[in-house]
Amino acid sequence: MCHIVGSGPGDPELLTVKAVRLLKEAEVIIYDDLGTEAAVELHASPASERVCVGKRGGRRSARQADIDDLLVQHCLQGRRVVRLKGGCPSVFSRVGSELRALAAAGVPVELVPGVSSALAAPLLAGFPLTDTAIGRSFVVVSAHNPKEADWESLARGADTLVLLMASSNLPEVVERLLATPLPAETPVAVVHAAGLPEQRVWRAALDGVVQATADAGPLSPSVVVIGRVAALPEQAWQQ
Repeated sequence: MCHIVGSGPGDPELLTVKAVRLLKEAEVIIYDDLGTEAAVELHASPASERVCVGKRGGRRSARQADIDDLLVQHCLQGRRVVRLKGGCPSVFSRVGSELRALAAAGVPVELVPGVSSALAAPLLAGFPLTDTAIGRSFVVVSAHNPKEADWESLARGADTLVLLMASSNLPEVVERLLATPLPAETPVAVVHAAGLPEQRVWRAALDGVVQATADAGPLSPSVVVIGRVAALPEQAWQQ
């Protein structure tokens, strides 16, 4: 059996009860480089075998095919395996490749949701992702390759855009959005390391957010929220 488990946005206290139980029971934990290591340290059995398969800009990089093979190998040995993924396995996690490999090997799988950073980051930054007056819809977008997204349709299609993997491509994303009907004064919030001690939040207009974060250093991992809800102050909804 392979348990594919979401670890949430990074705070090890934001895992589900089921995720914690599975980590304690696991004999092998194959985990991502982003948002998972603290959860492993806090919740996993000291006797567990731990394999990091991070894919962050080449550092400790693992090919997806190798991860698939590793999962199959350990599962076919009859070991209790947890594949721990940052956020939720259902959101931009390449879980499809792993599911296909495990199915081809006849390995049963249990999928355990986690809290996606797309949903958690706005709240942890002090504002809701939706609002009945100004934010009745949102769309989550991978900005890993800005050229692949239809920014015109995205800008027209929802009240709020939530961008994942946008940190290194933020200038290009902003340039492309400014070429759409989206107003230059649209509020933007960049939430770095949501829920962790090093969390930082930058707020600016769409045409000023690149300059606002220019001296911030590496922004990864960050969630970028674009829409009127990004301007909501904490006081407006915590009173």
